[in-house]
Amino acid sequence: MLFIIIIAISCNNSDNTEEEISKIEAEVVVDRFDKKFADVQVSGLPALKAEYPYFFPEQFHDSIWIAKMKDTIQQELSEEVLKAFPDFNAEEEEFHSLFQHMKYYFPDFNEPKIITVTTEVDYKNSIIYADSLLLVGLDNYLGEGHHFYESIYKYIRKNFERGQIVVDAAAELSKRQITRTRERTFLSHLILYGKELYLKDLLVPSKTDAQKIGYTDEELAWAAENESQIWRYFVEKDLLYSTDLELQERFVLPSPYSKFYLELDNESPGRLGQYIGWQIVRAFMENNNVPLQQMLGMTAEEIFNKSKFKPKK
Repeated sequence: MLFIIIIAISCNNSDNTEEEISKIEAEVVVDRFDKKFADVQVSGLPALKAEYPYFFPEQFHDSIWIAKMKDTIQQELSEEVLKAFPDFNAEEEEFHSLFQHMKYYFPDFNEPKIITVTTEVDYKNSIIYADSLLLVGLDNYLGEGHHFYESIYKYIRKNFERGQIVVDAAAELSKRQITRTRERTFLSHLILYGKELYLKDLLVPSKTDAQKIGYTDEELAWAAENESQIWRYFVEKDLLYSTDLELQERFVLPSPYSKFYLELDNESPGRLGQYIGWQIVRAFMENNNVPLQQMLGMTAEEIFNKSKFKPKK
């Protein structure tokens, strides 16, 4: 009965918070630069350069941009983007919600102008947040099966879906709110990503946990089912306070699977260190009455020691 009461109170508090957030005014301005560049004629290039000087560095001669305008690959890229994104209405609604949540949790936040671009599938920079601008590379979200992505590993392109745009944007906005420390331990990397993923819990609550971390539903289920064994491995191998950079490659950075050097490796998703860090930060916030901004500035060791984290069995 006590458990049911606690859950009911928690749900009620969450509903009240979301109702309060829904009343916050937030402006979403979207500028389809990708369309403008696709439609521009040579005679219109000077005007486009004047409107978007940050996209046209002065050291590059106009012949560079004219060649790009006439390039068949660039033209196909623009056509495919326009086909997939004839409008940006659904994303505007998601960004409106994201900006409302940002202003609720970070009152000093100012909504950036969203500019859609093509990037020649530069998926490592699919979203760029630069103060007053948020650049969205639409050619990175055409669907994982698109022929543009045939040469890209499946574990990377599985998130090239339009539903991930606002999730990736939330990640970029979150990074600005997290205090970077000089810690170099494996634990510090887990907690760093844990903080970012926890912020996604707050900023894009309508997204599933799988979408927040960039897993398939099956990968998330595997991580949850094996959480105890993953944690036991980290502890028994004395990894938490290790500064071995190889551990990031094995458990934190994008990869097709995590590397325990066991038979189960091929069954596991990559980035399980991020998943564990997420659960630690969640446990910390559940078990401590600490303001969000204070937690974001705390050291990994302090968060871990006070988290009372117990992996699922």
